[in-house]
Amino acid sequence: MTHISKNNARKLVLGAIASSVLSATMVSTASADVVASLRPLAFIAAGIADGVTETQVLLPDGASPHDYALKPSDLKKIKQADLFVWVGPEMEMFLQKPINTLAQNKRLALAEQPNIKALLMAENQEDEDSHSHTDEANHDSDHEHHHHGEYNMHIWLSPEIANFAAQDIYERLLVLYPDQKEKLDVNLRKFKENMTQNDEKIVNILEPAKNKGYFVFHDAYGYFEKHYQLAPLGHFTINPEIQPGAQKLHQIRTQLVEHKAKCVFAEPQFRPAVIESVARNTGVKMGTLDPLGSGLVIGPDSYMQFLTQLSEQYASCLN
Repeated sequence: MTHISKNNARKLVLGAIASSVLSATMVSTASADVVASLRPLAFIAAGIADGVTETQVLLPDGASPHDYALKPSDLKKIKQADLFVWVGPEMEMFLQKPINTLAQNKRLALAEQPNIKALLMAENQEDEDSHSHTDEANHDSDHEHHHHGEYNMHIWLSPEIANFAAQDIYERLLVLYPDQKEKLDVNLRKFKENMTQNDEKIVNILEPAKNKGYFVFHDAYGYFEKHYQLAPLGHFTINPEIQPGAQKLHQIRTQLVEHKAKCVFAEPQFRPAVIESVARNTGVKMGTLDPLGSGLVIGPDSYMQFLTQLSEQYASCLN
């Protein structure tokens, strides 16, 4: 009986040691990730982190970066991240408090990086106050949730800024994983090479769409449109959470007819009936632009796939 008890005791001790080692391993791997606020930022990060660490995205498909309510699981993901990548407080205001609890070396606000800040486009303020008086309450809540400051914060739609973002993520990962320098160097070089090739491909896709007028639902595409020399006539709203007022809709309908616009674009997250009503009987086609790459799998080539998909969405409606 004594011999059996000793054996059992030994097994219990070994089991406890194994369990504690497993727990420690799980704790250490739980935080070994890059987490990005938005899917396109995760696409860029995954290109650099490929083979070094996993990349996760915070916002689920269909969620808007303009107004998102964090869940306890989101807060846990932020806290456990080795590196959290986001645009910055002017885009994702809901992240400001939780991000401020992270150590400086664990957070990267891309729009605040000197190499990106220099490339920011001025925000289009033309219809900031164009809502009717009945929209005033909503207009106030718009500013509470998504402050439109001096600059356009949809920076992930700029191929040029994406290359700088890749460089910034690379530099942070180099500090976090110094033993992976060789792999990180290869990843950065590949990302930039693939971006150059992809850029040439997109220029060809969009060539027939140049100088063809269109309206977008949401004022988000300035960087992409400028880079590829597209010809937008305007947008329905600055913040997709806020429906445009009657005066704005009348202006757009008039422009649709006068400018002979080829297309009006909705978005997967926002398909307001207002677009259909304005475009009705004008002969203008309706298309959909996805500025967040919903449904695309996060991987080393995802960002190029994202830009290609967006260019094809433009071309299919405008050609």
